[in-house]
Amino acid sequence: MSKKNQIKIDYALLLIVGALLAFGLAALYSASTVESYKKFGNTTYYITHQLANGVLIGLVGMYICYKLDYHYWQKWLPWIIVISLALLAAVKLSSFGSSAGGAARWLNLGFVTFQPSEIAKLAIIFYLASWIDKKHKDLNDFAYGVLPSLVIIGLFAGLIIWQPDMGTMLVLIAVSVSMLFVAGIDWQYFLWTILAGILGLLALVKFEPYRARRITSFINPAIDPQGISYHINQALLAIGAGQLWGYGYGLSRQKYNYLPEVMGDSIFAVIAEELGFIRVVLLLLLFVIFAVKGFSIAKNAPDDFGRLTAFGITIWITAQALINIGAMVKILPLTGIPLPFFSYGSTALLLNLSAVGILLNIAKQSPAR
Repeated sequence: MSKKNQIKIDYALLLIVGALLAFGLAALYSASTVESYKKFGNTTYYITHQLANGVLIGLVGMYICYKLDYHYWQKWLPWIIVISLALLAAVKLSSFGSSAGGAARWLNLGFVTFQPSEIAKLAIIFYLASWIDKKHKDLNDFAYGVLPSLVIIGLFAGLIIWQPDMGTMLVLIAVSVSMLFVAGIDWQYFLWTILAGILGLLALVKFEPYRARRITSFINPAIDPQGISYHINQALLAIGAGQLWGYGYGLSRQKYNYLPEVMGDSIFAVIAEELGFIRVVLLLLLFVIFAVKGFSIAKNAPDDFGRLTAFGITIWITAQALINIGAMVKILPLTGIPLPFFSYGSTALLLNLSAVGILLNIAKQSPAR
């Protein structure tokens, strides 16, 4: 394909992601000031850390992934899968595993701390895109097409829930099921996979009492307002207090030691409290536009691997945003997953931006319309 027939840089995608990133950094700074001052005596520790270790490194990762031919990831897929699974296992089995809030989700190597489950999301996208690309004719043969995919998905999901990290596992399964669906898996296998997933989730809820309590608090937030229902009640108070136009940027009241995880999965509640419903719609619209753009790149990709990789990345980021926001407005139970481009966390931001770089490379190699 000649360079004349290629789109060099998808500026529309860059603009969308730039807007999400700028919006996210502004929201993070406001949400983190109280906690930052409490722990470090200044209001800029967390935003500075996010800029240095998340944004700057993430932009480098995005540039590298933009320059690398996306087929490179398919070539090195076996190593990507093995390393991703090994890192997930190391969280629980090695002395490098780091815990917080009752969960072991990080690896602390001394010079760097990161979350392997974020790498796993991208790894499973590469795996399924490559598997479907190579085994498309056997996709509806259960033994050769469906079962191997389910085994790999199960390995990743099992190691993630062992941490435990229910939210990330749900995102990984949602992405996997969506990719199998668009690849054309037989309805019979698809429905059996969905049924098996539902039964698995019911088993996880039954054998871990805190998960059952989360479901109970989701159904009835008034049941234990100072205990298991505290988080969702404070989030709803923040969102409701924002009304149409909000208190104003930086003027959240719930971030003053009332709302848990203000920099993490609760950051949307702070945004809604400060900016109000009207301006929060702009945030939702940005994610919708990102989804439309991502699906457009997938549709115009030059081959099945690129098409499915672009689709998987788009589903990953948008589904995670929907799950996070849905939990804050009580459409879904709390899962504890971050809001992409907004929540504090260098690993998540680095992987999000690197994934955008892969989308840019796929768009670059797509025939110009």
